[in-house]
Amino acid sequence: MSDTSSSAEAPENKKGAALLQEWKEGPLVNVLCLSMGALITIIALSWAIELPLKAGFQWLDEQAMVACYGLVLGIVFIRFPAGGGKQRPSIPWYDICLAALGFGTCAYLLWVYGDIELNPFAMRPTMFWISLILLPMTVEALRRTAGMSLTIIFSTFVIYAYLGHLLPEHGFLFQAPYRLTAELGTNNASILGLPLKIIVLTVVLFIWMGQLLLHTGASEWFTDLAAALMGRSRGGSAKIAVVASGFFGSISGSAVANVASTGVITIPLMQQAGYDRKSSGAIEAVASTGGQIMPPIMGAAAFLMAEILELEYTEIILAALVPAALYYLAVFVQVDLEAAKNKIAPLPKDRIPLVGKVMKEGWFFLLPYVILVWTLFSLNLPPQESAFWAAISVAIVSLVFGYKGHRITPKQIWDSIAGCGKSSADIVAIGAMAGIIISILDRTGLGQSLTLLLAAVGEDSLFLLLVLTAVVSILLGMGMPTSAIYLLLATMIAPSLIKLGIHPISAHMFVLYFGLMSMITPPVAIAAFAAANLSGAKPMETGATAVRLGWIAYVVPFIFVLSPALIGQGTTFDIASATITAFIGVWFGSCGLIGYMFGPQSMIGRVLLFVAGILLLLPADAIANGLLINAIGLAIGVIWALKDYIANPKKAAAEPGVGGGGE
Repeated sequence: MSDTSSSAEAPENKKGAALLQEWKEGPLVNVLCLSMGALITIIALSWAIELPLKAGFQWLDEQAMVACYGLVLGIVFIRFPAGGGKQRPSIPWYDICLAALGFGTCAYLLWVYGDIELNPFAMRPTMFWISLILLPMTVEALRRTAGMSLTIIFSTFVIYAYLGHLLPEHGFLFQAPYRLTAELGTNNASILGLPLKIIVLTVVLFIWMGQLLLHTGASEWFTDLAAALMGRSRGGSAKIAVVASGFFGSISGSAVANVASTGVITIPLMQQAGYDRKSSGAIEAVASTGGQIMPPIMGAAAFLMAEILELEYTEIILAALVPAALYYLAVFVQVDLEAAKNKIAPLPKDRIPLVGKVMKEGWFFLLPYVILVWTLFSLNLPPQESAFWAAISVAIVSLVFGYKGHRITPKQIWDSIAGCGKSSADIVAIGAMAGIIISILDRTGLGQSLTLLLAAVGEDSLFLLLVLTAVVSILLGMGMPTSAIYLLLATMIAPSLIKLGIHPISAHMFVLYFGLMSMITPPVAIAAFAAANLSGAKPMETGATAVRLGWIAYVVPFIFVLSPALIGQGTTFDIASATITAFIGVWFGSCGLIGYMFGPQSMIGRVLLFVAGILLLLPADAIANGLLINAIGLAIGVIWALKDYIANPKKAAAEPGVGGGGE
């Protein structure tokens, strides 16, 4: 939709470019980081198709992880300044030494890891000295990439592992500092544990797929397709943002990157149509964040959840479908009614591309998704191999067909490989941290103590327990990529919820949802603030508007914990009734929040509609007289809707869209 985006170039594109390329690096810094990033991606690619094994090398997965982690330490100390800031034209001598030390230590661990596996007792002195270097370097790498808040949390766990036995409490499982140090930095149940394995051998491949789609113009095609499908309805510009960001956000793995890539087009488009600055930024932020819970990829969180819970990938996808649909329904209803309320017209006809033309130009961008689903569901390939073939198909279809006359070049393929490894450095560091925290929770008995603490809270009030868990998840998730948020919360919080009797998928989906809500929840609503930078609105106002638009994401997790029917767990009747009442409840609740249905609503009308929505959302099988409560909510909503329709018959008949009748 080149004509749509042309008027949005100038300052908006510059802001978007600044968000996508956060660091201004000198040539040497960039070359070194891209070279090491390329090696990370190549290692992940070769492991996905078992290339070393086919070539006759009996290498372990942990050796691939060690190699990638050494490269990541090199990237971190070369790219990220010790004092923060975003200027890195040259590399100071001490960071060169740290990068070499981190890389060299991991290279040595790679060399001796086979001996460690065969005889860990004899190799313990070697393990100790390796760990003595890697543990503080992990803390510093985390500080430079994720910031102080996460570093303080991690450091607290490490300090507790060594000094927790001095505290006046029971249940601490003491382990000698020498042995503890040796194992935390080299053990496959610690730094080289499941979190790092999933990130290096699976998530990196999805990051590469996203890089390829960016280089081939897929984000522009998704926006064009959304315009062709939604441009003719009222508020079409906002619906374009919702659809395009939902499509692309599922694979991007980062709400902020999604805002930057699609927001440079959609935010100016919404403002030209009549949405104010805070609303246009909030719509883009909420839509981009929602992409992270949208099947089939969910920002790679679906594969992480399947691995951690040891479930089939299909179970996770089916569980995520209804909550994701409710999320986007709430956003759609609100942007549609906002358009009706403020008389925002559809896009001009000359700016709406034809569906046939758009599909003809970029239909092949759907093939990677088809291949991904086919290899996962029909061929039952592991996620990393499916991601490999899906990513390869992106490059192939671009080479064969090209988008708007542009075919991907060998240089762009290389840039995607190098950029993938470079951009994955922060999440790999977080994966190493998560593995160490898991080990500490297990070795010290802290995990059991945390479960007992949460049980004491939940014994008096399950609702209070869930509220505290939601707040902690939002606080811990601030500013991190989707996969990193989920890994951290799945490590620290979800196991305790499961031990308290909450369904495993419900527990993991609960922490994932609230971790992601940190992206739009002030005071550190990083996706909302990125969108505010593009829209020119005040960041806090944009964040507050985003919370209202994404309200259902703060409600639904409580519902599927109380009754897993919304995530496909239960009888057919329970699942069907919960889904139907939830969809109706979202519509009523969203109308109440926006203050518009078939016409403007009084305060009484807004309250009644929102209450009706909440009553319909309550799970009938989890509360006393649940069906009666649902019926009361339905009655309140229908009666008020009929009253509003009668009071505004012309508006209801004339205005196209979700809230007010057909086109």
